[in-house]
Amino acid sequence: MTTDFAVTRALFDLPEGVIYLDGNSLGPMPKAAAARVARTVTEEWGQMLITGWNKAGWMELPSKIGDRIGRLIGAEKGSVVMGDTLSIKVYQALASAFEMNPTRKVVLSDTGNFPSDLYIAQGLCRTLGPDYQLKTVAPEDVMAALDDSVAVMMITEVDYRTGRRHDMAALTKRAHEVGAIAIWDLAHSAGAVPVEVAKGGADFAVGCSYKYLNSGPGGPAFIYVAPRHADIARPALSGWLGHEAPFAFDLDYRPGNGVERMRVGTPPVIQLAALEASLDIWDKVEMADIRAASLALTDQFIAGVEAACPDLDLATPRDHASRGSQVSFRHPEGYAIMQALIARGVIGDFRAPDILRFGFTPLFINAEDVAQSIAIIAEVMDQRLWDRPEYKTRARVT
Repeated sequence: MTTDFAVTRALFDLPEGVIYLDGNSLGPMPKAAAARVARTVTEEWGQMLITGWNKAGWMELPSKIGDRIGRLIGAEKGSVVMGDTLSIKVYQALASAFEMNPTRKVVLSDTGNFPSDLYIAQGLCRTLGPDYQLKTVAPEDVMAALDDSVAVMMITEVDYRTGRRHDMAALTKRAHEVGAIAIWDLAHSAGAVPVEVAKGGADFAVGCSYKYLNSGPGGPAFIYVAPRHADIARPALSGWLGHEAPFAFDLDYRPGNGVERMRVGTPPVIQLAALEASLDIWDKVEMADIRAASLALTDQFIAGVEAACPDLDLATPRDHASRGSQVSFRHPEGYAIMQALIARGVIGDFRAPDILRFGFTPLFINAEDVAQSIAIIAEVMDQRLWDRPEYKTRARVT
């Protein structure tokens, strides 16, 4: 294992003249990914054709890679599987949890959760019937809202806008005390902060791989099912590859063993190849070292921006335990400011209504990058360089 992040930085393909503070939205490409994907395309798909499912081990990739991600989230071996999108994995976990807690009809989440999770919950509740409901409260009120009416607590550990981090173990302990099932969304946690789904008592956990884990745009999601539930939870999306014997071609569904039943569609083999290249880098580091470096970088960034830019209001907690691996500031002209920064080589992103969001990934971001970004942000703010018409026209993706 290495604590020299200059070594890992050299393994990423980073454009010259760019400080990339958006790895919390889309991770940069590992240098090895292009060759790894090319090999999958030319040597495996190209030469093996359909025999690649056996010869190249394509069918085993979701479980094999799931175990590698499991190491980063504190999961037991054989409890994580890859595939499909995060929205599908949220749906699977939520539907299974409702079925496991049949006398209750409330899913509890918070207003800082990513909207897609809430949309999934709303849609599932409509499908299940008028008595089912999604209840949302302010992030700080989740603990108090956990009572014996709640069937499922569905919480994203790190708030996608502010970077506020929940104490998932404490919330899960309380959820279990009132008889609720806990789903952890790790979209902004996996690869960003130390996660312990097993020790923390998570019943289910889900997450994506294209942010901190660098699998590329549209990379596959993962789902964790606690081993105590693995042969009980039934997936609402009963896909072919979640069947006990897919190639028996039975007309009736029989769930596969353990977390394998959470597989739905055909594995995205080419995308999984890119993810493998990234995980080769992750295999070189420990999450505790990543976390220590992240906190140092975010502390440096907060102090520098606040000293230089009094017009920007910090939206991210100062307390280390309550902070993920991003820093967000508020400003009424946040979108235009971010476009001005991107034009000058500092890439973050904007989240409505007024959030400028910056992600910190020690694998490829260092203190020098932070110092340079602070100087550029100060210049943009001091000189009002954002106040131009071209920076105020909203693109489709912000």
